[in-house]
Amino acid sequence: MKISAQIRWTLDSVEIEPRLVTLLESIARNGNLQAAAKSAGLSYRHAWGLLDAAGTELGDHLVLRQQGRGTQLAPLGTKLLEGMVDVNGSLAAGLREGEARMAAHLARAPASAADPTQVTLFASHDIALTQMRGIFDKRRDINLSLQFHGSLDCLAAMRRNQCELAGFHLPSIPGTRTLAAQLIHFLSLKGWRVTRLFDRTQGLMVKPGNPKELTRLSDLAKSGVRFVNRQPGSGTRLCLDFLLGQQSVQPAQIHGYTHEEFTHAAVAATVASGMADVAFGIEAAARKQGLDFVPVVNEHYYLAARATVLSRPGVRALLEFFDSREFRRLVNSLAGYRSVAALDWNNAMDIIQ
Repeated sequence: MKISAQIRWTLDSVEIEPRLVTLLESIARNGNLQAAAKSAGLSYRHAWGLLDAAGTELGDHLVLRQQGRGTQLAPLGTKLLEGMVDVNGSLAAGLREGEARMAAHLARAPASAADPTQVTLFASHDIALTQMRGIFDKRRDINLSLQFHGSLDCLAAMRRNQCELAGFHLPSIPGTRTLAAQLIHFLSLKGWRVTRLFDRTQGLMVKPGNPKELTRLSDLAKSGVRFVNRQPGSGTRLCLDFLLGQQSVQPAQIHGYTHEEFTHAAVAATVASGMADVAFGIEAAARKQGLDFVPVVNEHYYLAARATVLSRPGVRALLEFFDSREFRRLVNSLAGYRSVAALDWNNAMDIIQ
């Protein structure tokens, strides 16, 4: 079940449609209304009508058409776009929290004495975990409920006792403490333990042959490049934003930064379908869609749990599987994945560099 909440803005009587934001973003990048209309799935006439109607209601032009210079954002359009990128990012984390809470109300309850084999795992989306699902259909010692959410949502759900285990990931680079600032208030909770489950590679998913010649994250700001992003609160989005900040690339410079999908498979499919030129995600998802892949960063995928649940029969059986040769073979069969030698539980804060 996919639960999705959305941010919708109304300024006076003007409802700011997502397509209007896409138009403004594309015009800022390319200075071409016809191309912007196409990227938003609109006719030129409809696109101009949206811009004109919004400008009339707001009392000023959003764009300016200049002879020989195409279409440019007017000062009001620039401020509106900057505000959307800035404010939507901070609001989106609250929406993802709300989605997770709603999902928890509809989901099965965590393991109880009535069913000691039941285990609820909230995990940041991952292909290895997706592939293991079928294994447990044949096992009676584990009744697994696996749900994919953003890393922050998973940790928040565990704090609310909506799951026994939470999966999240962090890049294996210096500065993790800065990146993990939003995770620390979860990981610092008393009695929380963490183990490294496996490593994987994140990078640029690009079309075969890499026709846009995208070799680094700063290339996402190139003219004519269409990007598809992961949702706020996901570990991949946190990683991307951190790396963009290191390279002084602003989200408003990236055409498609506000175009979001909820899984690695979804962003890879978006690129493969031609609706975007590039995404940031894991290599295995790119290869599955026949895409080329440009490595950017290695990362550790972790499991978090309260120490008090580790001895429960279902949890113990699941962790034994994660520590087995069968699971390591599955992990190592995926492009860009590397298994770990053994699960090693530590205090949660020990992983923060």
